[in-house]
Amino acid sequence: MEVSNESAIKKPKRLTSIVWNHFQRIRKADVCYAVCVHCDKKLSGSSNSGTTHLRNHLMRCLKRSNYDVSQLLSAKKKKKDTSLGIANVNANYDEAQRKDEYIKPTIIKFDHEQRKDEIISLGSCRFDQERSRLDLARMIILHGYPLTMVEHVGFKIFVKNLQPLFEIVPNSSIEVSCIEIYMKEKQKVYEMINRLHGRINLAVEMWSSPENTEYLCLIAHYIDEDWKLQQKILNFVTLDSSHTEDMLSEVIINCLMEWDVECNLFAMTFDDCYADDDIVLRIKDRISQNRPLSSNGQLFDVRSVAHVLNLIVQDAMETLREVTEKVRGSVRYVKSSQVIQGKFNDIAQQIGISCQKNLVLDSPTRWNSTYFMLETVIGYKSAFCFLQEHDPAYTSALTDTEWEWASSITGYLKLFVEITNIFSGDKCPTANIYFPEICDVHIQLIEWCKNPDDFLSSMALKMKAKFDRYWSKCSLALAVAAILDPRFKMKLVEYYYSQIYGSTALDRIKEVSDGIKELFNAYSICSTLVDQGSSLPGSSLPSTSTDSRDRLKGFDKFLHESSQGQSAISDLNKYLEEPVFPRNCDFNILNWWKVHTPRYPILSMMARDILGTPMSTIAPELAFGVGGRVLDSYRCSLNPETRQALICTRDWLQVESEDHNPSSALALYAEAS
Repeated sequence: MEVSNESAIKKPKRLTSIVWNHFQRIRKADVCYAVCVHCDKKLSGSSNSGTTHLRNHLMRCLKRSNYDVSQLLSAKKKKKDTSLGIANVNANYDEAQRKDEYIKPTIIKFDHEQRKDEIISLGSCRFDQERSRLDLARMIILHGYPLTMVEHVGFKIFVKNLQPLFEIVPNSSIEVSCIEIYMKEKQKVYEMINRLHGRINLAVEMWSSPENTEYLCLIAHYIDEDWKLQQKILNFVTLDSSHTEDMLSEVIINCLMEWDVECNLFAMTFDDCYADDDIVLRIKDRISQNRPLSSNGQLFDVRSVAHVLNLIVQDAMETLREVTEKVRGSVRYVKSSQVIQGKFNDIAQQIGISCQKNLVLDSPTRWNSTYFMLETVIGYKSAFCFLQEHDPAYTSALTDTEWEWASSITGYLKLFVEITNIFSGDKCPTANIYFPEICDVHIQLIEWCKNPDDFLSSMALKMKAKFDRYWSKCSLALAVAAILDPRFKMKLVEYYYSQIYGSTALDRIKEVSDGIKELFNAYSICSTLVDQGSSLPGSSLPSTSTDSRDRLKGFDKFLHESSQGQSAISDLNKYLEEPVFPRNCDFNILNWWKVHTPRYPILSMMARDILGTPMSTIAPELAFGVGGRVLDSYRCSLNPETRQALICTRDWLQVESEDHNPSSALALYAEAS
C-alpha cells in the first residue's frame, strides 16, 4: 500500500512532546509509525513506545545537518501550565546529588498558537564549531581566565549541557586560537598607529616574577583624531636572565622597529627615575638618525613622577622606622583585648578627645595605610600618654620628641598622599596636571630643609636630593605642558618659579620660554615641509592666469610659503598674548584644543603630542605600593609568546570600555601582596 493511501492518525489527545514537531504520526493497518520529516525514516509511533527513541534519532539526524538542537532536546513540558522548562542535570550525578544540587528549571512561556513556529525557529540555528572555539578563546583572553579552564570537569559539564555539539578542545588548541586572535588584532593596531597624524609617546615599565625573571612592558600613549587620550600595550617582553643595559636598549629599539614607530616617537617615559642614562642615550641616538630631537632631546627623556614620589616617601618612612614600630606596638596593645580597648576608649572620652577614627594597624606594603595609622594615633596622643602613666604593661610608649617627629613626618606624608590621589584619580591624566603639584612639592621640600631639628632637616635633604635629580630631567617637559593649558600659559611658570628660584627666577623662566619656542619652530618647519610636499604641479596653489607660460607661478609658491611662515610664527605668540581661560572644575583641555585647532593649527599639533606624554606610569591600584610590579604565578608559568599574546590582546579587546586603562588592566596581573 502506498504511503499516500495511509490514513493519518486522529490523535485522541494532543501530542505534547516537542519531538513531534519533527515527526509525522501515521497508522498502517493497526501499527502506528513516526516518520522523520528530515530523512523519512520510520520509527515506532505507538504511545507505549514513548519518545526517547525519537529524541535519540533526532539528535543523530540533525547533527548530520549541523543544526543546533540542544534546547529542543532538553525541553520539558509542564503538565499544569503552558510552559517549557529547561533543566541541566547531569546523568553522572547520583540520586542524592540530584536532590541536593537540582536547580529549578528556567521557564519560557509562550502561546499555544505560536509554540510550533518558535520551536522550529530554534532548530534552524546552525552551530559553528570554529566560531565557538574562537569565542571561547576571546572569552579567556578578555577575562584573564587560565587556559587550563577548558580541561576543568565543571566547565566540560556546563558546555555539554549547554551545547552538546561543541567539541571540547584541549588547552593547547585554545592556546593556538589565542595566538591566532593576537596576530589579527595586532595587525589592526599596527595599521591604526601608523595612520595617526600625531606622534606617540612610549611608557617603559619593568615587571618581575617571584623567581626574579624580568619583563619589559611598552605602552603607547597618544591623542587620537577625536582628541581622546588613548593607550595601548604594544609589547610584554620576557628578558633573558643574562641581559645587560646594552641589551635592554636594543630590545626597546627592536620593538619600536617592529611597530614602525621609531620615526614617529615624541617622548619615552621610564618608570624608574634612576634608569641608566646610557640606555636613553642609545635610544635617542638611534631615533635622532632619522629625526632631529628638539630642545637637545630634553623633552624626549621623561621619568615617572609616581616613582620619584615613592622614593621620597620611602626616605621618610625609613627615617621614622623605629617610631613607626612603636606606634604599631601601641595599636596592637590597645587592640589586644576588649578590656584594654574599653579602658582606652574611656580614657579618650574623659580627656575629651574628639577623634572618631578607629585605631587600625597598617599594611607595610602600602605606605598610605601607614600614614592613616600614624594620623589616627596622633589624634589619640593624649590618651596614649595617659595610658603610659597608669598602665605599666604598656611598653611601646613614645617620647615627647618622637611624638614631634611622628607629627611632622605625618604632615609631610599627607602632602604626598593628596598629590598621589590627584594623579591616580584622574581618568584622563594629560601632562598639564602635573606641573603645579610637583612645584608644590618642590617648595615644601625647600621649607622642610630649613627645619631647625637636625633629625627632620637631614631627612628633608635626602628627599630633596632625589627630587632634584628628577626635576633636572623633567622640569622643562612639565612646564611646557602647563603652558599649553589655556588656564595657565606662562603665568603659572612665572608664579611658581619666582617662589622656587627667587632672584634667578627670570633666567629660569627664559629657559622655559626659549624651550617652547624652539619646539614650536621645529613643528613650524615640519608643517612647512608637509605643505611643500603637497604643493606639487596640479595642486591647489593660487593661480592668476591660465597661460602655461605664466612666469609668476614661482611667485605664487613663494607667497604661499612666506604667508604660511608668518602665520606659524604668530601662532604661539597669539596664544600666549591672549588672556588666560577662566579656571573651573569642568574644564576639559582636550576638548578646548579640539575646538581651537583651526585658530592654532600648528600649536595644536604640538599640544596633541605634549599633552599625551605620560608623566606617570603607575596604575591607581599600585600607586601606594612599596614594592615593584610582580607578575602573578600563573602568567609567569606561560611561555613568553603566549604571555605577551594574552596580555596585549586583552588590552586591545577592551578598547570599547570608556574607563579602560592599560596600566589598571596590568594591575590585575600583579601578584597579591
